[in-house]
Amino acid sequence: MGRPTGRQTCWRCGPDHAAARDAVDTELDLTGAALAATTKRFGLFAVHSAAADRAEYLRRPDLGRRLSDEGRAQVAARCPPGADLQVVIGDGLSAAAVATQVPALLPALLTSAAEAGWSIGQPFAVRQCRVGVMNDIGDLLHPTVIVLLIGERPGLATAESLSTYLAHRPRSGHTDADRNLLSNIHHRGITPAQAVERITGLAQAMHTLGISGVSIKEPTTVRALPTTAPPEPGPTSST
Repeated sequence: MGRPTGRQTCWRCGPDHAAARDAVDTELDLTGAALAATTKRFGLFAVHSAAADRAEYLRRPDLGRRLSDEGRAQVAARCPPGADLQVVIGDGLSAAAVATQVPALLPALLTSAAEAGWSIGQPFAVRQCRVGVMNDIGDLLHPTVIVLLIGERPGLATAESLSTYLAHRPRSGHTDADRNLLSNIHHRGITPAQAVERITGLAQAMHTLGISGVSIKEPTTVRALPTTAPPEPGPTSST
């Protein structure tokens, strides 16, 4: 019998391999069924990195690390600068991870930030996004802490795993050594609720110590999550 053909019938890995390939190729859609309610609730909008399309993004990682000229203009016009916490959503290598995890994670994260008394920047999404775009956004908006929710490279275990990168006052020249990472946010890994606790704890440490990256350790205990509703969409919000 010959080998099956087609993405959905990969002879080696079957549907798991197909799902991983689809996750890499799929474009982030803020108006699709999975994200439409979240987009409307928090006024999300999407901009592009300097990569013109998905193919160029995969060939040229450097272009995914900076915003397009149009993207920079949109962010500057719609996101007030100087927020205590700026949340950015990036498709990364799995738009499926964003669609699956962000609807639960984002509201809880914004609630936790508001309860901490932080001003919150207008959240937005970046298509064709690499982690280094945090530096470009930091140069543009000057937030105290940026939280980037980005799709991980999909594997055979899951194509829906999200990572969170945090940085204190990111700017040009910063590297991975200046960032903190929380990975494996998915239904068989770290849950959104657990992720929010850990993200909030790290962000609090960054605000207190004025540093991020290898110089900071994740707190061993964090405060309980708030139970109040998250802030409604707006330019900024604070308690």
